[in-house]
Amino acid sequence: MPDLLLRHVRVVPLDGADSDAPARPVEPTDVLLLDGSVAEVGRGIAARDGIPEVDGAGRWALPGLWDHHVHVAQWGLTRSRIDTSAATGVEHALQIVRDAMDREPLPRSGVVVGYGHRTATWAEQPSVAALDALTTAVPVVLISGDAHHGWLNSPALRLLDAPATTAVVEEWDWFGVYDRLAELPGAREVAEDGVAVALREAQTRGVVGVTDLEFGRPWEQWRQRKLDGMPLVRARVGVYPEGLDDLVATGLRTGDLVTGTRGLVRLGPLKVISDGSLNTRTAWCCEPFHHAEGMADPHGAPNIDAAGLADLVGRAHAAGLECAVHAIGDAAVRQALEVFASTGAVGGIEHAQLVAESDLELWSRLPVRASVQPAHLLDDVVAMERLWPDRTGRTFPLRSLLDRGIEVALGSDAPVSPLDPWLAMAAAVHRGPVDGESWHAEQAVTVREALACSVDGQRLRPGARGDVILLDDDPLGAADRPTGEQAAALLRTVISATVVDGELVHGA
Repeated sequence: MPDLLLRHVRVVPLDGADSDAPARPVEPTDVLLLDGSVAEVGRGIAARDGIPEVDGAGRWALPGLWDHHVHVAQWGLTRSRIDTSAATGVEHALQIVRDAMDREPLPRSGVVVGYGHRTATWAEQPSVAALDALTTAVPVVLISGDAHHGWLNSPALRLLDAPATTAVVEEWDWFGVYDRLAELPGAREVAEDGVAVALREAQTRGVVGVTDLEFGRPWEQWRQRKLDGMPLVRARVGVYPEGLDDLVATGLRTGDLVTGTRGLVRLGPLKVISDGSLNTRTAWCCEPFHHAEGMADPHGAPNIDAAGLADLVGRAHAAGLECAVHAIGDAAVRQALEVFASTGAVGGIEHAQLVAESDLELWSRLPVRASVQPAHLLDDVVAMERLWPDRTGRTFPLRSLLDRGIEVALGSDAPVSPLDPWLAMAAAVHRGPVDGESWHAEQAVTVREALACSVDGQRLRPGARGDVILLDDDPLGAADRPTGEQAAALLRTVISATVVDGELVHGA
């Protein structure tokens, strides 16, 4: 592992109290990294033979940033897919795809794939017939922006052995189809090319680690990535229920190193998708959705019942695995909390988009973090106002979670939102576009809190991981300004250096 001495950097205080009083000046100091860890922090650290030095020139130093929820291969694939995120309805989506097909050659796989549409507010819902009217000459697959449904034409339904339907393929039926999409000729090569670009971009944003909750056996993918010389990023990799028994048989536990990865990849949690999503209108809620026309159940629905979830979580816990339970609706969050309580399992609830106030007391007594993606709020406000107008004050309830002492970890769920922790932090601080109003500002957090929720619990002190980023400006410098200006300042952040495991991977 490379060693490094950072000179003249100012360590951002992540644990101080926020107030309107002027902050005490932060004096420059040195940070010595040895064998992949912070060895010493202090002024005038003696130079050592063979250890390179970087002069920070008074720049601001933070532990490296983490994105706690990413689907890395899917994020890499977005670059090769038609962007349908701007679609406002069925006809608009079809026009976007038509224009792209006229402009671009057919992919090597022979399948046209788009990604990003969100149907919760569309007057007309997607149908196979509508997509067939565009073309039946080639298979077309349009993946929703929440990744919980696929809109396929008839050739694609046949090619990918999808269930017969006249509408979209959603939830568990869709996840199986998505796996088959990844097996098409050239799909894996295209994905990995995209991953390399995505990881390089992540380094420039100060990202040193991700929790990769991709389907399949991502630990094998990450081992190959390290062999292929992919950009240096740490990873925790999850496993899904279908792979649980095989993983348990290996004896691997959460936190164990994945061999052949230079010590940078570790096994993460069991991931269980316990309900659906807001935009596909499959999130499981205590009260019914508004505008529930066409829904089989206006409350949404669980993907797994309490007994099944308890069995999975209990088996994983007994085998030394943490658990990450996807729960977007408040009924799903409640079920997950009750299962964590009954099994004694450790881990997190992924998304926690809608939470009942009455469930926070139980949550505060459990070793269960809230893994939240604040940038989803920017995409979902209109849908939440339409579908959950009577409960918007308890959506993305970051303030309520922190005030109860519940650990919060921020992420993106890329490709659902961009792999950009500064965007996530800006949304957590302002809860709206920087040039717009703050939406339910009572649930906002401070910049200092957002930063602390983005560094994987690390602080720049001896014994910490040797992951450091240097910023040109003080990220707390706008803390006394309106939240929109604070968010804008976060989005303008310039990362002048990123260090992973003692190695300078971005910056001069």
